[in-house]
Amino acid sequence: MATAVETLGKLERRLTIAVPLADVRVEVEKRLKVRARTAKAPGFRPGKVPMKMVAAQYGYQVETEVLNDQVGRAFGAAANENKLRVAGYPNIVPKEGAAPEGQVQFEATFEIYPEISIGDLTTAEVTQVKTVVSDVEIDKTIDILRKQRVHFHVKGQAGEHGDGGADLSAQSGDRATVDFVGTIDGVEFQGGKAQAFEFVLGEGRMLPEFEAATIGLKVGESKVFSMAFPADYHGKDVAGKTAEFTLKLVNLEWAHLPAVDAEFAKMLGVEDGDLAKMRTDIKENLEREVGGRVKSQTKNSVMDALLKISEFDVPKVLINQDSERLAEMTRQDMEQRGMNVKDVPFPLEMFHAQAERRVRLGLILAELVKTNSLKATFEQVEAQVADFAKSYEDPKQVMRYYFNDRNRLAEVEALVLEENVVNFVLGKAKVSDKVVSFDDLMGNQAQA
Repeated sequence: MATAVETLGKLERRLTIAVPLADVRVEVEKRLKVRARTAKAPGFRPGKVPMKMVAAQYGYQVETEVLNDQVGRAFGAAANENKLRVAGYPNIVPKEGAAPEGQVQFEATFEIYPEISIGDLTTAEVTQVKTVVSDVEIDKTIDILRKQRVHFHVKGQAGEHGDGGADLSAQSGDRATVDFVGTIDGVEFQGGKAQAFEFVLGEGRMLPEFEAATIGLKVGESKVFSMAFPADYHGKDVAGKTAEFTLKLVNLEWAHLPAVDAEFAKMLGVEDGDLAKMRTDIKENLEREVGGRVKSQTKNSVMDALLKISEFDVPKVLINQDSERLAEMTRQDMEQRGMNVKDVPFPLEMFHAQAERRVRLGLILAELVKTNSLKATFEQVEAQVADFAKSYEDPKQVMRYYFNDRNRLAEVEALVLEENVVNFVLGKAKVSDKVVSFDDLMGNQAQA
């Protein structure tokens, strides 16, 4: 039995729930009799323990279970009777003061889901990104693939691929092996000394002054130079200080990049070495990557537009629950990266803004799906899985991987559902196209 619903705030409500003690006692006795069948006690055979001893041992636990069950059922019945969509879980505590005779009373405080108010979609402003993959991008990708397969030869030493040219001094792109020692005010510092240290000039691994000092040296030559460490340098002991280095070049190798020929194409998986097919494969892969990022940016624009035209309060309990999930995901991610965060606190407030956005969008999407019949169909899910699978060597195996696991398939359904919403909004909103260069798109992937 429950009282009328009290309104405590925009979404917060309270109910007083009364449970008849007689019903509690009957159920407690029934459950204790079940426990007695297997109860054990010193000096008694299993199932032969006196009921008084069973009650003394299990009574409190069983009574608590019964009260929880009956209060839960009473709350559920009251919520249904009052047509309340309860968000999260209620906070149920014993009610202060004397209860009517023969009853025990509890107060349930909870939040309800808001009425979702989505504005006029025709007023929503959405930016749709467009990017073209041209021969320039294909050529750049081929250059990257060549650099990933670079190998080095000693400069000046004749070999299968030549000797690297007449210039035997260190140049950008060369791999230098050096000995060095650094001092600050005449004293060596930790990390300032190394022997046979390798690095490729021009990759930015070393500070600019160090690379500049190496450029032009020949094997066996040395140089003394000063280098100022940046104030924000990761080594706190030397940050903002100036060191004097003695540097010696002990070995120098030049970079040999593979030629773009049939053998190179075969290395990339083109069995017959056809260069035209290689370029087509690279273009298809780039377009697939571009398509994903374009979709992501367009989706974000749609979500931002939906947030702007939708006004409603969000249950705090849902924000807190999602903040807890985000905190746990962050902890797990950091642990997987090898960080020891076992005793590091993760205040939920850090995640509240992100959690509120996620919850708010979830409520908006659910409303749009319900009111516009945008649920993911089996055919759409199957097509999405097939699209995932086609970039793998054995697409059928990937298809089985998804369709044999309901959880994996649910993730795909969620993606399709989001895409249905995005396409629905794009069909109604004010959409403006924005051409983004390939480099900008690939360097600034949108966050989903």
